[in-house]
Amino acid sequence: MTDQSDTHLSRQRRRLTATVTDFDVDRQRALLIGVVQNKAEVPAGEQSLAELELLTDTAGSEPVETVLLRRERFDAGTFIGKGQLADLVAESRALDIDVVVFDNELTPAQQRNLQQAFETDVVDRVALILDIFAQHAHTHEGMLQVELAQHRYRLPRLRGKGVELSRLGAGIGTRGPGETKLETDRRRILERISKIERELKNNRKSRATQAKARKKSGLPIVSLVGYTNAGKSTLFNQMTDADVLVEDRLFATLDSTVRQLDLPDGYRALMSDTVGFVRRLPHEVIEAFRSTLEEAADANLLVHVVDASDPDPDGQIDAVRTVLDQIEAGDIPELIVFNKTDITNPNIVDRLVAGHDGSVAVSALTGDDIDLVATAIAEDLEKSTVTMRLLIPYDRGEVVAALHDAGNVLDESYGEHGTELTVRVPGEIADGFAEFAS
Repeated sequence: MTDQSDTHLSRQRRRLTATVTDFDVDRQRALLIGVVQNKAEVPAGEQSLAELELLTDTAGSEPVETVLLRRERFDAGTFIGKGQLADLVAESRALDIDVVVFDNELTPAQQRNLQQAFETDVVDRVALILDIFAQHAHTHEGMLQVELAQHRYRLPRLRGKGVELSRLGAGIGTRGPGETKLETDRRRILERISKIERELKNNRKSRATQAKARKKSGLPIVSLVGYTNAGKSTLFNQMTDADVLVEDRLFATLDSTVRQLDLPDGYRALMSDTVGFVRRLPHEVIEAFRSTLEEAADANLLVHVVDASDPDPDGQIDAVRTVLDQIEAGDIPELIVFNKTDITNPNIVDRLVAGHDGSVAVSALTGDDIDLVATAIAEDLEKSTVTMRLLIPYDRGEVVAALHDAGNVLDESYGEHGTELTVRVPGEIADGFAEFAS
């Protein structure tokens, strides 16, 4: 059943389950809906819906069916046409759906109207991602960032939803730090937003102080970036002997971690693990996590981890670079590391590496070819370093110690007038040692 205006309607459905008994009764049954505007957008729409399935599963709900619609113009009231809506409502009731998830972003009015029509929860991609972040935030700062993003998203959706927003629940859109005490009064929510922003501002100052200390150490900073679940944390653990949580789930890492990284020839750096990205990462998330994401902007080198086994690795690369541009980190030197070679066709791996100059391919899980990453990092960092021959008077031992901490000492001997060193240091601190040049 379609509207006259829906003559360009195109549907693709994939039944993911057979019967109600196939499901854990504690998991919501979810109907996933995506809308594209023309035939050219269909492949991207299908791919985005496939990702929405993973996001929905990560959030704790069971994707029962996906529907891809094609519509030239979005309806201001319900986003989709009346005929499409009636058909989907009937389908939702037949499948005993608990939550309807739109891959597109809905306006507050559209969300309210759709909820009335479906007589069940309706959320969009933004709310879904915020819900996942709420589940995975463990540190105080992470919880504050998620809460801030949720309040900013829900503020324009308060009208007529006071009871719903303050209820206890276990489904998508009902979780989050402090959510069970959510005030429906706009003034109180704005006050809460202001309070969180002040606290995060203080945290940002502390983070800036830490970043300044890391820069002062002279050690170059290497930041891991990449699509969520690309294997950044696994690679981070392999290279730094850290114990960062690793899960086969989207957004398992929200809080950044910094460790020392030992590289070939005694060279050292600091490596940070950061939150993963997805296509169309919500603006609310980028703004709330800006201080965390901006750690990448302070790096000397970005190690961009890509899942080589993904059907569209180049699409992942583009999505990550879009976010990097938003946080003004797009001009930082980049090393692409294609991960998961243990489960990827070797021909595909070879094609990916050949198509991206200077890239390497590894399996962070098995450790295969990890040494290639360390070598490539050292080579890329060396491009931004300066090799100096220095003579340090014996009464300036603190300078020798600083050089050992900040640079890579290639040669050291003791002459008549002091310690003679050949050292490689980051270019930005080389001038500080110029007076000792020999």
